[in-house]
Amino acid sequence: MRFAVIMAGGSGERFWPLSRKIRPKQLLRLTDPNKTMLCEAVDRVEPLVGYDQVIIATAPHLTDSISQANLVDPQNVFAEPSKRNTLGCLVWATSTLLARYGEGVRESSMAILTADHLIRPADLFRKDVEFALGIAERSGGLVTIGIPPRRPETGYGYIEVESVEITGSKVVSFREKPNFQTAREFVDSGRFYWNSGMFFWTIDGFLNELAHTSPASVTVCHAIADALQAGNMELAVAEFDKLENKSIDYALMEGAKQVYMVPARFAWDDVGSFDALIRTLHQDEKGNVVVGNVVATDVNNCVLYNESESKVLTAVGIRDHIVVQTDDAVLMAPLSDAQRVKEIVGMLQGTAFV
Repeated sequence: MRFAVIMAGGSGERFWPLSRKIRPKQLLRLTDPNKTMLCEAVDRVEPLVGYDQVIIATAPHLTDSISQANLVDPQNVFAEPSKRNTLGCLVWATSTLLARYGEGVRESSMAILTADHLIRPADLFRKDVEFALGIAERSGGLVTIGIPPRRPETGYGYIEVESVEITGSKVVSFREKPNFQTAREFVDSGRFYWNSGMFFWTIDGFLNELAHTSPASVTVCHAIADALQAGNMELAVAEFDKLENKSIDYALMEGAKQVYMVPARFAWDDVGSFDALIRTLHQDEKGNVVVGNVVATDVNNCVLYNESESKVLTAVGIRDHIVVQTDDAVLMAPLSDAQRVKEIVGMLQGTAFV
């Protein structure tokens, strides 16, 4: 059996005011005018694993929003009890599967996927996922997909490989976000790929490697599974609280013995902030991305996004800016400051606007 676990947490900071705490970016239409990013993620992988095996891993405050979207079976919306980074997300998902299916599920494989990236075309993505799962199933190791770098990017982590092999490249190391000079050296070397944040393994392989890098996490995983199987949610939560707050990269991937990488053949974009929409959505003849009821003149290379149905968004004589309007908020910022939107969210904490 194969499972797809789509990680869909988030706090709604980087695309405010479109995104909010209960509506992070994967619940927005940022790469397709007709579908949310989460809907796209489910549609991409469902033909590969089947409807019953698609799982959405999320946070408690998003459970209702995601369940109401009717993208997967409601019992396949897994909400880890509290924030414990991607380690907590994946331990909780694994524990839930162990509780539901028993120890026999250890032979099953898992595709750990993202809900907030642009990935096209879907059929090529599925071929790469199929290949990555095959390596994991044959080797018992851990597999990731690396994105061939298109530029010296300082905002992404990198994967270093020994050499590029069609059967899967052995991973040498995972590198943190570099400075520009280091990023350029990475790209020039031909041995570094952007870290997509997608992973593939059998449940048995995952637990065996985690026993090597973080034995306490495996103990917690089994304790949670036992508690869930017994119907004791209070105990399951208490066990979960023992987990360290770590990313899966730190807790597992960086110290694992068998890690392989598959180079992506599909197009990929992180869609990390509003400036990414210039790349992901249709641009008019002046380089603008225009969504909703907008009237503009002498505007170039801007993101003009109006979610309000009762108000018109207008703009005159601006360049390289973001202007976003909702029913209760307006954001304006230079495209070059797109990453700073979260500063506004921080200033608005405790108000009804987040």
